[in-house]
Formats: sequence, C-alpha cells, structure tokens
Amino acid sequence: MASVIRKERKDGSPYYELRFSQGRGSTLVRRYTPPEGLSRKNQDRAAEKEWYRLEEEVRAGKIVTKKQKAAQEAAEAAERAKLLTVEEYAEKVFLPAKRVNRAEKTAYTYKWTFDKYINPAFGSCKLTEITSAQLTAFLLNFQATGAAHASVDRLHAILSTFFKMAYMDESIDRNPMDRVPKPEPRKDELQRQGPEAYTEQEEVYILQCLEREPLKWKCYTSILCETGCRRGEGLAVRWQDIDFSNLVMDINGSIGYTPEAGVYRSTPKSGKSRIVDISPGLAELLRQLRAEQSERCISEYVFTQDGTPNPMHPDSPNRYLRSFGKRYGIKNLHPHKLRHSYASIAITNGADVVSVSEILGHADTAITLRTYSHANEESRKRANNIFREALKEAAK
Repeated sequence: MASVIRKERKDGSPYYELRFSQGRGSTLVRRYTPPEGLSRKNQDRAAEKEWYRLEEEVRAGKIVTKKQKAAQEAAEAAERAKLLTVEEYAEKVFLPAKRVNRAEKTAYTYKWTFDKYINPAFGSCKLTEITSAQLTAFLLNFQATGAAHASVDRLHAILSTFFKMAYMDESIDRNPMDRVPKPEPRKDELQRQGPEAYTEQEEVYILQCLEREPLKWKCYTSILCETGCRRGEGLAVRWQDIDFSNLVMDINGSIGYTPEAGVYRSTPKSGKSRIVDISPGLAELLRQLRAEQSERCISEYVFTQDGTPNPMHPDSPNRYLRSFGKRYGIKNLHPHKLRHSYASIAITNGADVVSVSEILGHADTAITLRTYSHANEESRKRANNIFREALKEAAK
C-alpha cells in the first residue's frame, strides 16, 4: 500500500494522506496540503518530503497515535496512584470534589466518615492494594459493633462512591467495591414496615397541646404538621416567602449546620422550591409572631435565635420537641416523624401520591411510593371498596 496518497476535496483542491505503519496493524495517518501555485509534480515532491520528515519524528517517538497516547496517560496515572494512599487520595481528590458538587452537610458527613472510620482502617494503605475481601470484612466488623443497618448502608455507599471515582479517573485499574455486596440486616435488628408516624388522633392531640406553648414554637411545629416540610426547610422560611392573602408559603431554602461553616442557608434537598398551602389559623399565628418579633429585632427570617436576627440553629427544634414530648407524654417526637405523619395521614385519607410527592419536595414520585407503600396500600384498599360499593349501588 502506498505511503503517500493524493486526494481531492469537493472544491477540487488537492491534499495528501501520509501513512506510517507502526506494526501489528497499527497505522498513523496525517493529512498534508501543499502550498498553492505548485505544479502537480512539485506537489507530489513536497508531499514526499513531508512524509520523510514526519517519518523521522514518528520513529523518534515525537508523534504518537491516540491509542498510544491513551495508553501512555493510563500508565502515568497508574504510576501516580501507586504513590497515593487512601487518605491522600481522599484529601487531594475525593473530598475536594464532594465539596463542589454536594451540599455542605453531605460533604461534611463524607469527611467525618473518613476521619472516624475509613482512615483508621485503610488510610495508610496504597489505593491500588485494597481488596474486596478487606472491604467486606471491614463492613461486617462495623456491623458487628452494633451499628444500625442504615449506618452500615451509608458506609457502603460512601466506599462505593470513593472507589468508583478512583476507577473512573484511572487511579486504579479495578473497582474493589464491585465485589462487595451490601451487608444484610442483622437477625436481631427489627425492620419497620414503613416510617414511624402518628395517627390522626395523636396528631390532633399534639396540636391541642401546642395551644399552651410559646408562640414561636406553636408556629414552627404547626408548619411541620400542616406542610410536611423538613426541619431545615421550616427554619429557612422568610417573611417574604409567606403570601398571607392567598394562604401559601414558598419553601425555597434549608438551614443547616457544620462545625466548619456554622449555621448556613442552602437550597432544599431536591434543589427545587415548592409552594405549599397554610391554614387561616396558621396564617393568623404567623401574623402575631411577626408583630412579636418586631419588638425585639428586625429579621428576614420567621424563626430566629432569641433576640437576634440570625436564623435558628437546626438542632433547636429537636431539643424543643423532645422536651415538649416529655411534658405531654408523646413518644419519639421529632421533626421528621411529623413529616412522615403528614404523608401517611394524607395518603390514607385519599390524597393522590403525585400531589403528596410535590408537597413533600421529593425528587420523584417513586421515592414517595417506596417510602409510604404501607399508606398507599391502605389507600388502594379504600379505592377498591369504593369501586365495589358503587357496583352494589348500581345493581339495586
């Protein structure tokens, strides 16, 4: 096969394909366009000279194919990885990436998990030397200490994300977590059928007890009960987010805390804002709270730290509801249980899952169906009963 091939473009202008065999069926191809104004003979001669010039560079290793370049980069990445320990890769690559593409709280959780569990076990080990057997034993030992299944599951997920990143950037040539199954729950660990929630009667009792509580907490707890919003989302509500005329509230933020960042405001978990309805009674309570707050400070936030315009610390609702529950004999009272209660009561009383999913701010309806399958089952039974009763009535 010729090493210099003359071709023409659509407009009739000439160019040459210069081919260089590199053995084992590998061929490097370069294009060459001769200067304008040359005769055909001189064009051929110029192309041949260019071929010889490039051939010397190919033989000298100055020009490589894409395949050769990729192989060379992979080899260099592998060499670099040999010098990195698990802790070094986490600090230099993994954790900085998570600080960019994850929420502040999530990034902090990753770092805390490495400092607390992963680095003490594998921190000084070479990244390339970690095996599937070591990781499986590590997770089983963690589970054997009595850790909750959710904690074991979370640790497995973080390790999977960590080694997948190292594999994708070619720091390792295999992902050891591909052969590490998720640990099954311990036999002595009870698995609840759906999330813990209050009944309608228990919810009514909670709201009745709130009548004797401070106005700020009456408003905050009522928002959790009426909208099913998350703890931090309720704390992030600003006065500008409340439309008193139309009785709606815009859930567009979340208050979080880490030792590094302090109390901060971010977007909701789903990354999207949503509009929720509030009752006239709650709207009136919020009007009273706004007047009461204005006597002490001016703040854009509805719920503030006492005497300051700063948003409330996200741990405060947990502490308050814990003491509130003890005073009135309400078991396991915490913000997320009120969220679950809202969803369960709404679904079992006929609310469609799509609407409930939107109100809760879930990323998609599948999350709602999976989380509240027990409540949705009751709703389906009720729908079937309605259908059968309708047929009975029609048959009369």
